[in-house]
Amino acid sequence: MKVIIFLVTFITFFVAFGCAIPRHASCNLDWNVGVDCKTAGQKIVDQMKKWNNTDCGTGEKCRYALTSYDGATLKGKHTTPVKHYVDDLVMMFKAAGNGCAIHGFSSSETWYAVLDYSTNYCNLHNIITGSGLDFKETTSDDICTQYSSANCEKY
Repeated sequence: MKVIIFLVTFITFFVAFGCAIPRHASCNLDWNVGVDCKTAGQKIVDQMKKWNNTDCGTGEKCRYALTSYDGATLKGKHTTPVKHYVDDLVMMFKAAGNGCAIHGFSSSETWYAVLDYSTNYCNLHNIITGSGLDFKETTSDDICTQYSSANCEKY
């Protein structure tokens, strides 16, 4: 019975909202930074290592894990401190003029996750903000779940 209720709710949601949001809790965004990709990548790596702990305070600026970084692609994970949901992170770095263009992607490993209180956006936003990089960000609700209602001090 719970499965039927879930499916009816799920289908109703997509009929009402169409394709205006991602169909899975995730976030795609782009950043432009005014430093070279090597410097930008190292700052983000350093921040992920700094937040590879369980000292979360009142938010989720913790429990990041770097999986790999080859200078062009960074992969990692973020685990939420309360429910221990795991999100996969990917950042791709490409030289752009005197700076670096970074494409970021975060996606919930929970297969049924649709809405996420902007957690996937905050996974990415918190890391780049924490790194101290000056950046210009481009994204939208169409490609980043609940972006416009993000509260990255909480998530």
